[in-house]
Amino acid sequence: MKKTIIVRILVGVMAICLSILTLTIAYFFNADIKTKEPKKKITECKIHTYTYRERNIFTITQKNGEESDNQKYIIYFHGGSYVAEATQNHWDFLENIVKDTGYTVIMPDYPLTPKYHYQDVYNMIEPLYKEIVENVGSTNVILMGDSAGGGLALGLYEKMAEETVALPVKTILISPWLDVRLENKKIQEIEKRDTILNKEALKLAGIAYAGNDGINSYLVNPIVGDVSTLQNIKIFIGTDDILNPDCHLLKEKANTVNGEVEIKEYENAKHIWIIDHNSEEEVTKQAYHDVIEELKNS
Repeated sequence: MKKTIIVRILVGVMAICLSILTLTIAYFFNADIKTKEPKKKITECKIHTYTYRERNIFTITQKNGEESDNQKYIIYFHGGSYVAEATQNHWDFLENIVKDTGYTVIMPDYPLTPKYHYQDVYNMIEPLYKEIVENVGSTNVILMGDSAGGGLALGLYEKMAEETVALPVKTILISPWLDVRLENKKIQEIEKRDTILNKEALKLAGIAYAGNDGINSYLVNPIVGDVSTLQNIKIFIGTDDILNPDCHLLKEKANTVNGEVEIKEYENAKHIWIIDHNSEEEVTKQAYHDVIEELKNS
């Protein structure tokens, strides 16, 4: 027991130090961290990259490039605590989604902190969402994201609802970060089981992302937004994830005001376990299958 506690303390300290180092280096060198096309080339699908408001937009399509009359488009926001770019796991996960659904995935390289803050992110993704909806229709658009990207997807949903813009047909959130303040007392119960995330390290990234005026904004913490507007929101979360309690809190708040939030919870699953396509664990395979079924039923 003592060894376990010591290991967790060391891991936590290392995570905090790494976060501080990353943020410090990015700050002093004014680093503009950007997602690039994957180092390991995608072979089963095609990637097209174009520039939008000085950032890259990646579209992943079937290799034959054919689209059906009722083609669906997934706008996907990658995770990374608003600090890190998309990983190879993200690329592999999205390639599999395109292969297994036939849908087109659109992944914006949104601005990352500490050089940029939440206002810069929304200044990019709001007009992008509106243009996509105008071009293909909201009934063909699915919002999706993991971790910080899940929080961003929900914040965008609430912003579009506030502006009475047509909403996506479905929103799928994987281990979403719904409140960067991490004040939910139930987090303490899960911290001992979560070997992926560190609360204090996350809070540092959240403060940087929020900037001078956003720490209490619903755009940064969608859990405090108008949850009565939420419809067809699907959350995939593991029990061993410190972000789990806020997912249940969101569902509770939404359900009391006629919002619609459904949680698919997986026992002993860690943070964003679904995107690990190399995993042979049954809980990962089952969750991925469930995501694909949810997408196909959109």
